[in-house]
Amino acid sequence: MPTIYKICSAELWREAERAGAFAGAPPDLRDGFIHFSTGVQVPETAAKHFAGATGQVLVAVDTAMLGAALKWEPSRGGALFPHLYEPLSLDAVKWVQPLPLGPDGRHVFPDLSP
Repeated sequence: MPTIYKICSAELWREAERAGAFAGAPPDLRDGFIHFSTGVQVPETAAKHFAGATGQVLVAVDTAMLGAALKWEPSRGGALFPHLYEPLSLDAVKWVQPLPLGPDGRHVFPDLSP
């Protein structure tokens, strides 16, 4: 099963760690599901929705741990994006890493090779 990714503020992620689950960022709460991206999609997601945002983290999630609450649904240009229709259990999180901005103002990603 593939790994999927969530970008959120480090502060919001610290709150999730204290709570024991991630309920979502404001856009997720508004839409009724947690937005994720694949490794191929996440750089575009960062550029589109988090341009210039500092203090972000990248959360890697094991899709095998998510069950039926994970749905792959069309979004940008008909591409299928992973959406989670329940809070994210921290048990499904593989790792969390800072997502700094590079000199060009774009986020610098760790190696996302499968």
